[in-house]
This record gives sequence, C-alpha cells and structure tokens, in this order.
Amino acid sequence: MSKLKIAIQKSGRLYEESLQLLKDCGIFVNNGKDQLKVSVESFPMEIMYLRNSDIPQYLEDGVVDVAIVGENLLIEKQKKIQIVEKLGFSKCRVSIAVPKEIETDDPAYFQGRKIATSYPNTLKNFLETKGITSDIHVISGSVEIAPNIGLADGICDIVSSGSTLFKNGLRETVTLLKSEAVLAQTPQLSSEKAAILNKFLFRIQAVLKAKNSKYILMNVPNDKIQKVADVLPVLKSPTVIPLAEEGWSSIHSVIDQERFWEVIDELKENGAQDILIIPIDKMVM
Repeated sequence: MSKLKIAIQKSGRLYEESLQLLKDCGIFVNNGKDQLKVSVESFPMEIMYLRNSDIPQYLEDGVVDVAIVGENLLIEKQKKIQIVEKLGFSKCRVSIAVPKEIETDDPAYFQGRKIATSYPNTLKNFLETKGITSDIHVISGSVEIAPNIGLADGICDIVSSGSTLFKNGLRETVTLLKSEAVLAQTPQLSSEKAAILNKFLFRIQAVLKAKNSKYILMNVPNDKIQKVADVLPVLKSPTVIPLAEEGWSSIHSVIDQERFWEVIDELKENGAQDILIIPIDKMVM
C-alpha cells in the first residue's frame, strides 16, 4: 500500500507544532527526531525529517509528497508549489528594520545603502517594485547584528514578536509579506497519493475548525429566544432545549473564536444568562 511522504522540519520553530498537528489528527510518532525517516502505523504516511531550507526542493523534485513548511520559505525559494492548506501556527512576517535612531520608515532610505538579509529574493523583488537600488548582503543567520558591526545600514529578516529586533537596537519599518505554516504538495502527486492526502486534509480541517470555534450554552427566556438566535453566527440553527423552569430554554450553538467577545456582549444585551463556553476537540463538517 502506498504511503504519503510528508516532510517536516528536523529542528526549528515549526517542529513541535507540526508534530502536535499530526497528533491532533490521530497520527502518532513514537520517535523520529534522530531519524531521517519514520513510518506511521495509524495512517498510511511516512514522515521525513529534513532541513528547513531543503524542503522546497524536495517538494519540487517529488522526493516528498507534502510538507509542513513556512509560506515565507516557499516565496523566497521561488518554487511553484501548491499550498493546499494554511495551518494557522508559526505566524510571522518578513520585514525591513533599521537602527532605532533612524527616524524615517521610507524604504527609499536604502537607496545606495546596504541591507543584510537571509531573504535575498524576497528583498530584491520588493526593492525592484519600489525602484530602489541597494547593496544586498546575504547572511544565513544572526542577521540582526549586521548594523551593529557596520556590515549594513539595516536588515530584512523574519520577525515574530519583534523582541530580537528590540534587543539589538533595531525597529521594524516595512513589512514585505506575512507568513504562517502551510501544508504544501508536490506538483508530481499521483492519484493514489492524492486520495490519501484528501483523507489527511479532512482531519486537518476538522482540527483547525475546532481550534477556531467554541461551543456555547446559555439560558434564555422564551420570549427572547429569537433575538438571541439572530445574534448567533451558527452553522445552521441553534439547538433549543426547554428547561424544567417554565418560561426558560437552554440554547446551544458554536461561535468563532475571532468574534467571541463581540458575540458574548450581544448575547448578554439580548437576554442570555448563565453562559457556558466549552472548547471543541474536533469539528467534522
């Protein structure tokens, strides 16, 4: 039987969350960090632990079928690889930063100046769209130190919280792109592997939907059920269950995490009481 070959980072910021996603999807890995390839018993899948920078090429060549990788890396490597699902973790951005004493945020500041980066293609494309000519110094790591040692006038690098920039006396000025972990597939995926991928995607989507949703229960006077129901952004319609106390009902529904507090305030204003919020483990549509 064919197995879907999936690549994840051997180490790095995506490693732990990638394994957690697999676990949430019922795919358990007993070992692997010190191995290059591990088979999975609970699903037709084979996991390959690779260097982050190698993953796009492995995808393009069909050595692996799918991979959990940062979208920013695919853009930087300029590979025409299909993204099949955005995964919502390891969110970051590729940004330009300058020493904090530089007051301007205008990218034109770098006309004729030096920029250190580990994302030369992304930076080059951005500068070309702005008509800016700069001296790009490619550095594989510790980019933030470049202005402090006189190597560059600023940097272009990946930013998450911005704390590393702050510690090195830098401030963010321009965001070139926003990124997160994605599931990407090879252009050479066979129909047999595509069927396995669809089953994997079904599990992923159930997990992601659950993480972005909350199950909500509340008590509502019967004469206010319609007002409360109108507030709820439900999948179809809320569940209404009569309570032992006459004139009251319990309403059950699902709300999006992003609108959580907004919806709660509206529910209270329209008569909902004793509101209970419950996390959802999986959500199958």
